[in-house]
Amino acid sequence: QLQVVESGGGVVQAGGSLRLSCAASGDTFGYYAIGWFRQVQGKEREFVAAINWSGADLMYADSVKGRFTISRDNARNTVYLVMNSLKPEDTAVYQCMIGALYGNIWARDPRFNWGQGTQVTVSS
Repeated sequence: QLQVVESGGGVVQAGGSLRLSCAASGDTFGYYAIGWFRQVQGKEREFVAAINWSGADLMYADSVKGRFTISRDNARNTVYLVMNSLKPEDTAVYQCMIGALYGNIWARDPRFNWGQGTQVTVSS
């Protein structure tokens, strides 16, 4: 059914930028919130940013505020994460997840599984 696929990762130097995409297939996700998360090998998955169905509600982790911007284009069934001023600490596998966002409260939809994500590597 509904699936999301991440893309846009790569290797960049510190201070550089990347735009990640979370594209839906099988169904529209226009009525879902989407969250971006990241995970480093051996560490817990970390919340990065989320956007509600309309784009009116946005939420960011403190570590990325002012540097990352989440947006969505429901007509294209895609959520974006523009990452600026990247730091080596941003290196991780970035994954998107379907859920709900009520103001500043995120809730994952447990019907969906984590995918493979897209690797972001920031060199110093």
